[in-house]
Amino acid sequence: MRQETIDRIRKFTEDRDWDQFHAPVHLAKSIVIEAAELLECFQWDNEKFDEEHVKEELADVMVYCQNLADKLGVDPDEIINKKMDQNEAKYPVDKAKGKADKYDKL
Repeated sequence: MRQETIDRIRKFTEDRDWDQFHAPVHLAKSIVIEAAELLECFQWDNEKFDEEHVKEELADVMVYCQNLADKLGVDPDEIINKKMDQNEAKYPVDKAKGKADKYDKL
């Protein structure tokens, strides 16, 4: 995410004095709620969906994720790259390519 976008999210929260409501548990709940709203976009049809609505719900999830990263004092790039290192080790290309199996079943 670009720094200007991150700054805009932070300013939005700061201008409204909403940080007081952003305990990690509340942000985690909000992420799950927004993710459920994203999933709802595909509830009855996997192929016909409102792309604009999907983008709005995905943005909501990402904003809450950024807020949680801020609250926890973590760098999203750092934690994502650490997780990608773990995923690459658990799912080597030669074993996982074209398969949806869990790592312990490869």
